[in-house]
Amino acid sequence: MDSAANRALGDYGERLACRYLRDRGLRVLERNWRCVRGEIDIVAQDGDCLVICEVKTRRSGHYGAPFEAVTRRKLCRLRRLAALWLAADGVAGEGAPRPALRGDVRIDVVSILCVPGRPPRVEHLRGVA
Repeated sequence: MDSAANRALGDYGERLACRYLRDRGLRVLERNWRCVRGEIDIVAQDGDCLVICEVKTRRSGHYGAPFEAVTRRKLCRLRRLAALWLAADGVAGEGAPRPALRGDVRIDVVSILCVPGRPPRVEHLRGVA
């Protein structure tokens, strides 16, 4: 599969993950937040908790479940990026001021399996790191 097709699949997965999280009461603050150290797929709020969400989308389970591609190294990077997001000035991507969160920071993974001819299968792993 070429890189354009991979990007399209990833973008679809992130849109699906945002809808899934919103349907479960989370407030999506930003999508694809970037800085020099990396990118956060989704920044969301779950009550007083900041949720840093990594989205993994695959077309098959041939190489394992999508969430299995999230390594310990990636989780450590997401923790560092969460601290950078909290320290950054400005407003959230949807135009709202950044919320004053007093709760925890949680790292979640949304794993999406998009097998052709079947509805996407979404798994939400909460608090993986």
